[in-house]
Amino acid sequence: MQIWNWSGFFDYLTNEYILLGAVTTLWLTAFSITAGLLLGFALALMRLSKSRIVAAPASFYVWLFRGTPLLVQLIVIYTGLPQFGVKLSVVESALIGLALNEAAYLSEIVRAGITAVSRGQVNAARALGMRDGQIMRYVVMPQALRIIVPPLGNSVNGLLKTTSVTSVISMEELLRRTQVLIQEKFMVLELFAVAAIYYLAMTTAWDFVQRRIERKFGRAYEQTAASTEQR
Repeated sequence: MQIWNWSGFFDYLTNEYILLGAVTTLWLTAFSITAGLLLGFALALMRLSKSRIVAAPASFYVWLFRGTPLLVQLIVIYTGLPQFGVKLSVVESALIGLALNEAAYLSEIVRAGITAVSRGQVNAARALGMRDGQIMRYVVMPQALRIIVPPLGNSVNGLLKTTSVTSVISMEELLRRTQVLIQEKFMVLELFAVAAIYYLAMTTAWDFVQRRIERKFGRAYEQTAASTEQR
């Protein structure tokens, strides 16, 4: 009995069907992290609000989406909402589910970065006559980004692998296409190994990008700190 098929492994390592699944995984990740970051930033600002009417809904959102599995959220969006007249396609359900879930986690990252900026700097900027929007743009966010970027990069890395959960609602990303081929070709180990290599390649490539981004923000902070000390 043949346990491993080398020719099949190498054939599917460059298979167009699998490759397009990896491309789908990439754009799912790109959209979800972008939408999640925008929504997460809004949620972070809401949670930092002094008004409980504004902060409470954001806190409830974060509690709900962080406290329930993404798998359950996707199933509710894809199969539950149609019972209330809201019918979404597989792609729409996957994008919405991933973005909403990611927003809950990213909001905490953004909130931590903003609160890490010294309150004295905010008060000093306000004393100079700067408006709240200007303070956020020119004082808070440039410093907060140095803290936000590393965990944000880790979120992208995690999301690249988390997109595989959308295979449950038949989203044809990398894992789903791998499963389809397994049902047709009965090469379980070979095809899962190919999928693992693709995931490893994508996360490794992102690690290089993340390091460059972190160095860029770190270098800018070091230059600012050095110029401040010289004064």
